[in-house]
Amino acid sequence: MGAWQPLPEDLPPEVRHFVEQLRLLKDGTGLSLAALGARTAYSKSSWQRYLNAGQPPPRQTAAALCRVAGLTGADAERHTVRWEMAVKVWPRPAAVPETDAVAEGAAQVETTRTHDAHDAYETHETHEAYEEVPTVPWWDRPEERPRPGPGGRLLLYAVVLLAALVLTAVVGTLALG
Repeated sequence: MGAWQPLPEDLPPEVRHFVEQLRLLKDGTGLSLAALGARTAYSKSSWQRYLNAGQPPPRQTAAALCRVAGLTGADAERHTVRWEMAVKVWPRPAAVPETDAVAEGAAQVETTRTHDAHDAYETHETHEAYEEVPTVPWWDRPEERPRPGPGGRLLLYAVVLLAALVLTAVVGTLALG
């Protein structure tokens, strides 16, 4: 804990603040990255990338870390807001510049791959590229409350009917006696 790599100097302030807050939150849990990975849906290496500003995390990582750290309500919401602000300005990956390669074919393949990846990245807004993943781990889903089925109502009617029969029998016995 606390032995973090220095963040890149050219990080936007929103990204720096978000990552620093995630680091503080993670350190506050007392968990190693491996233990944090075991308690969330994200691996140790994913947490390393997120906490060293190597890659913007999905929205749910902040929620998962807040859950593990025991934060709820407004405290947890602050981390989501920080995530939203950071992702809007998160630096895009730099394209690999073309170099004089010994094997021109290898350079062409790498250049094509880099440009394709960069073009694919460019087609999405930065904010939209890191939207919430539609699949949520089972431990982050809200608890489902069982709805009372017809069996519960039927049992209630049976008890009321039984009480009415017992009351009728008692009143009838007293009236005859």
